[in-house]
Parts: sequence; structure tokens; C-alpha cells
Amino acid sequence: MVYETIVGRTKEDLEKFDAKAIGYLGKHIVGTGEDTHLTTKVFIDLLRPHVILIDGKRGSGKSYSAAVILEEILSLEPEYLNKISAVVFDPVGIYWSMKLPNEQQSELLKKWNLNPKGFPQVKVYVPAELKKSYEEAGVPVDYSIKISTREFTASDWILAFNLERTSEFAVVLEKNFNSMSGNFSIKDLISKIKNDIHASQHVKDVLSSFLDVANSWGIFAKEGMKIEDIVKPGQISVIDLSRTKGEEWGVRNLLAAWITRQVYKSRVLARKEEELARVEEREPKKRFPLTWLIFEEAHNFIPGDRRTVSTGAILTVAKQGREPGISLVVITQMPNKIHQDVLSQTDLVISFRLTSKADLEALHTVTQTYMPEELWKYINRLPRGWIGSCVIIDDNLEKLFSVQVRPRISHHAGGTAVLF
Repeated sequence: MVYETIVGRTKEDLEKFDAKAIGYLGKHIVGTGEDTHLTTKVFIDLLRPHVILIDGKRGSGKSYSAAVILEEILSLEPEYLNKISAVVFDPVGIYWSMKLPNEQQSELLKKWNLNPKGFPQVKVYVPAELKKSYEEAGVPVDYSIKISTREFTASDWILAFNLERTSEFAVVLEKNFNSMSGNFSIKDLISKIKNDIHASQHVKDVLSSFLDVANSWGIFAKEGMKIEDIVKPGQISVIDLSRTKGEEWGVRNLLAAWITRQVYKSRVLARKEEELARVEEREPKKRFPLTWLIFEEAHNFIPGDRRTVSTGAILTVAKQGREPGISLVVITQMPNKIHQDVLSQTDLVISFRLTSKADLEALHTVTQTYMPEELWKYINRLPRGWIGSCVIIDDNLEKLFSVQVRPRISHHAGGTAVLF
């Protein structure tokens, strides 16, 4: 029986599975001031699905800790690794570096009894028309993304372009979209709208402009890829959106919506097949890996003050994803901007230093009665100057832990730029 902490693992699972399928997250922080020191190891449960919130100020260790979890997923024994996958929605452009070993911190890794290691199982996906710009920037690219325009509904496009549902823009877009038959490209839709004799020229020009922007990414086509082309057993798929324009979040959210929906649909079907195979004492005829969905800058994908095209899909996973086997990780500097329904579903909170009153109040909504003090008091006790020190709230164990996240074994591309 293990004596180290395994956050996210229930007492029942601990008794049944002991230390199987866990990841090394860091060490306990004990003491205050000059007496602060590290003690026993802290692990994270990778056996079951979780809804995890990772928050903190810029540079506090949010993305770093998320990558540590991904490293541990890729370090699982083959019997577990071959049944799991992860998709990272990365508008920051830092997760590609997991392909490379962390040679820069080799001395620090030695102190933790760890060695630098890169992960070739990390595959980078980028918008097709932007592939060249990624390669010119030195970002390794494995695949281009292509999705059939038919995979979306008129309502999806209306939300993506932030149109009023009853506006003339939305009405014209929906009418023409729904009149398209078979598979079609965005250019086909633009042509259809331009030939609409009942729409004003202004409306046609605005909609054509919106659609031209979406088309410039090269993501949308008549024929697209399947979710199995992205989600593969034992693979971390990084959807790198860092070289897309920041104001084009609607198109980013379209992509996130499609992948999230497809993962949910595929896992629901796979779960049914797994249960049937178990009853009939046979191997499943078709498999789809248990999937982790990780959202960087999650407040843009699932905001609390408005509905985006990705809102519905992410909320479905937050509320119903555990049963079919989908984990959700939302990473943000501003937890107060995250949809309240996601916060209410979290079973693990990894909180780095926060100073905003609004953000601390948002975290209080997910803290439980088993906490004897307000969360901000625990956060303020974290050692200052220790990047990677955090508070972990575990709703499964009904406990709170102060933890120093271990150093990464793969390269971290998310550090702050320095003039030198």
C-alpha cells in the first residue's frame, strides 16, 4: 500500500488499485518562512476522468503543471497508455516543445531524481493555410487540420460570428447555409450568399467578409478528416492556434466545438460497446481511447458572460463526460471569467498565486465545507519566489494540499521573454 498522496483518487479506488495508473506531480510543501521545505511525493490519479481547474497569475506555473500531467500520461505503462489520449487546445503555442528534452534544467532534474526526456508521441496540428508560417517560425508541424464545412450547423456559424440570432445577417446566413446540399466549401457558401437576390448588398458583403476570414485558415473544406485522425491511443495532439489572429476566436471556437463534440460522441459509443463486450465476455469490436481535453486560455472557449459556439460542447463534457471517460482541464489566469457550470463540476483545483479579489471569490464558489479557512489564506502561505508552488483542492479526498510541482522533463517553451 502506498503512503504518498494521490490526489483525485477515491479511498475506494486506492484500496482496489493501490498505485496503478498514477502520475508524479510534485512534493508536499511544509512549514513557513525559513522553515519551508519539501517532504513526501504527491501523485495524481490518471485512472478515472476528472474535471480540473488550473489557475494562477501569469508565470506562476499553470501551463507548466499541465504539461507535467501530460508527461505523466505519456509515461504510463503500455497497458494504460494504449487506452488513453489527450487533445490540447493551445492558442499560446507552447506545447509543441514537449517533443524536446529539458536539457536546460538538467541539474535541477538530478536533484529530483529525474532525467531530461522528449516525447515523440506529441503531435502538432495546425490550420492548413498557416502551416508554412509555423514552419518558418521553427515550430515542428506534424499534420494540417481539415474539417468538412458540413460538420457545422447554421447556428454554429451564427455563434462563431457573434451575430444576433434574429438579425438580418443571421437570417440570411441560416437560409443560405440550410439550402446547401451535400458537402460544400466555404467558397461555395459565399457564392450562394452573393447570389441571394433577397438580401441587401451590405448584408452580403459583411457575411462574405466573415466567411473569407474563416476560409483563410484553410481548415474548412468539402471533405474533412475524422476524429480518429486526431485522437489516437498513446498520443498527445496539440491543436496549435498561436499564429492565428487573436480577434478570430470564433473560428478557434468552431474547431474546439467540433473536436469536443466528436470526442464525446465517440466515447459514448465506445463506452456502450465496452460494457456490452464485458457482459458478453469478449473484446470490444471498436475502441476509442479515454480522452483528456485541455483548454489553454479557457475563459475564451467557455466564458461565463456569453455563449460561444464551443460553450455547449464543453459544458456537456463538464457535466456528463465522466461516465463515458472524458477528462476536462481548463487553464486560466481569470477563474472569475470561466462559466460557473464548469467551476461547479471540478473535482480537482490546482491554484497558483492569485491576487485579484474577483478571481479569489470565484474560487470560493468551488471550495467545500471541509476547508476550515478561506482559500486566500492558504494561497498566501505559499512560499514567495517558488515558481510552481500551488494549492490543490481535492474533492475526492476532501482535503487541501500545498504542493511544489516537479520540474518538467520535457522542454518548456512558455517562459517569459528576457532581454539579454
